[in-house]
Amino acid sequence: MPELPEVEISKRGLEPLLGATIAQVNIHFPTLRWPIPPELSSVLPQAQVATLSRRAKYILVAFRNQQGHLGTMLLHLGMSGRLCLLPAQEPRAKHDHIEWLFTDGRILRLRDPRRFGAVLWIPADNEQAQLQALQQHPLLKSLGPEPLLADFDAEYLYRSTRGKTAAIKLVIMDSHMVVGVGNIYASESLFRSGIHPQKPAGKLSKTQCARLVEEIKSTLAEAIQAGGSSLRDFFGADGNPGYFQQHYFVYARPGLACERCQSVIRQIKQGQRSTFFCPKCQRK
Repeated sequence: MPELPEVEISKRGLEPLLGATIAQVNIHFPTLRWPIPPELSSVLPQAQVATLSRRAKYILVAFRNQQGHLGTMLLHLGMSGRLCLLPAQEPRAKHDHIEWLFTDGRILRLRDPRRFGAVLWIPADNEQAQLQALQQHPLLKSLGPEPLLADFDAEYLYRSTRGKTAAIKLVIMDSHMVVGVGNIYASESLFRSGIHPQKPAGKLSKTQCARLVEEIKSTLAEAIQAGGSSLRDFFGADGNPGYFQQHYFVYARPGLACERCQSVIRQIKQGQRSTFFCPKCQRK
């Protein structure tokens, strides 16, 4: 599943569409995780892409028309989805379920073999109403802070984990605690900070919280710089893969030697997900 860096890369890949005008919307397979709103085919033609943003693993595309603000399209890539920005007349692939055709000939398609992605529409006739609608949207309103922003800091993590007995890896993967720290980057951040993934979150010291926050931020930033991780399905909107998997210390390396201490990387299950760690570099 694409994690925060991959979603951020996908969002940045759409930036050439800022100011572009929709000519037509074609819905070829209307049922993804939720039904694609059929009104997109009638509402979006002649609308312009006003802004692009990201909240957690959701891409938010705001549109305006001649009368002003129109609404925001909420996109989620699911397990295998990718957004493909293509030239005019590019043939449609088998799993291209919805396409946005622009007046300059470019095409944006959501390609999703497993169909766990989402395309939703949040209408609003002005920016203030839109902000309120987004803040109250069921998928967005209970999300924690963005890990790359200032409000996710050592004090927040320390305060929020007091009394928690759950393993720290599961806690930082909880989107109510902090968004976007998925399985890959949780394992890598914990290794870089020297914290065992099974350590109870409430037992982290202030120093450990500070180190973990720093490593989460730096790991995610480095992954974005490298274009994300392309393990199975992820490619950016321009069709290019990411390369951060070449820099993994522990993820998907069970049985191999730790690059720091030469101990054998181990694999365990946490929350039905695989966790990878070094038993020497990461101690409880």
